[in-house]
Amino acid sequence: MEVNVQDAQNVRTFQDADGLPADKRLLAILTVFLAMGIAVMDGSIANLALPVIARDLMTSEAQAIWIINSYQIALAVFLLPLASLGEVIGYRRVYLTGLIFFIAASLACAISGTMLQISLARIFQGIGAAGILSVNSALVRFIFPTRLLGRAIGYNALVAGTASALGPTVAGFILHVASWHWLFLINIPLGLISFVIGIKALPFNPLPKRKFDTKSALVCMLFIGLLLYTVDTIGHAEGWATVMTCAVLTAVSLLILLKVQSTSAPMLPLDLLRIPLFALSVSTSFCAFAAQMAALVMLPFMMQNYLEMGAGRSGFLLTAWPISVALTGVFVGKLSDRIMAGLLGGIGLAVLTVGLAMLLMLNAQTSDTTIVFLFAICGIGFGLFQAPNNKTIMSSAPKARTGGASGMLGTARLTGQTLGASVVALMLTESASPYKLVLISAAVLSGAACLVSLSRIRYHVD
Repeated sequence: MEVNVQDAQNVRTFQDADGLPADKRLLAILTVFLAMGIAVMDGSIANLALPVIARDLMTSEAQAIWIINSYQIALAVFLLPLASLGEVIGYRRVYLTGLIFFIAASLACAISGTMLQISLARIFQGIGAAGILSVNSALVRFIFPTRLLGRAIGYNALVAGTASALGPTVAGFILHVASWHWLFLINIPLGLISFVIGIKALPFNPLPKRKFDTKSALVCMLFIGLLLYTVDTIGHAEGWATVMTCAVLTAVSLLILLKVQSTSAPMLPLDLLRIPLFALSVSTSFCAFAAQMAALVMLPFMMQNYLEMGAGRSGFLLTAWPISVALTGVFVGKLSDRIMAGLLGGIGLAVLTVGLAMLLMLNAQTSDTTIVFLFAICGIGFGLFQAPNNKTIMSSAPKARTGGASGMLGTARLTGQTLGASVVALMLTESASPYKLVLISAAVLSGAACLVSLSRIRYHVD
């Protein structure tokens, strides 16, 4: 992309700098937030259009689910390898290349005429999104000075939460005025704007004197894919023989990865997991995202089947949750620059646990105002945890391992979300009264995350 000599000069320029100068910071963060916003939104924007796409491509609605799954699986599988690649060749290169992949794949999605074509295009779009999201937090760390890192990650959470919340709304508007193809075409101008700005504004990071470990990357991708599939088979009650086979294959792939990966900068960042604050923060993230996903996947079923609401009404009420997460992230990001994440996260997760427990009281007579209030409590609780926890994951890692930390942050989120969705699938399949059991399970996971978060208080480095 750029000439190597020029890269080396720019790396030396930024090597000792604590963030970009204020006049360059705005453009850099604009491209990061814009690209991240469209990548996050694409995880949910197609959901609403699945029935329309299925009819247009003459396939079943069950097959159309692969439009969602192919994107999420590719994103999860490529996160850690691309984060590691960013450390070796530069975060901006991985980010900008991922953005080009994402733009090209969005065009391929829009012109697809068969289910196979759009599924393959979504895989490449997921790879592009992995390039964007794997190094997103790493770039934020190099864009902002250390004293403003918590605030920056709070803004990051705001953009991600807003994009996630707006996905169904944007999809509904586009489908009202145009065909489903525009769900993907809209990414092209936004992505190109982000790319042009990024070429000029994104910072360079110091590069280590080591090569990318291709063998470890391939084994890591196999391990993550098998891990997610194993969790998914548990949730869908595939039978113990299938579950045990998948679990054994996952364990074998993990052992191979531990044997072949580098000890100085491992693909699966065991060096970072040996840092107590980092390991506890990743564990907190895993449990918290599992709790939130379990609730958010189950609540539409509960609201439509048990509370007898329409899809439009239940979707509108649920929006209170992600909006509360996003808005809370703004002021909590500033607080996290002064108050330790273990305490802030513990308080937030305690609030989330109480909110989830209070949702057990919902019935057909509960007013919409009360439901929105309870969803907002849950969102505020999660928002109090998310930005400070993300900041701690990034700042507790050595700066040379920022890519590994960024990749681990995303991997903990995705595996936690997979577990949460699998809990719902298992309860819906096996239980006669799944709604309360899922909420109880989510509250237990949130309570566990709260205890882990509070245990970080003894580590006074944030």
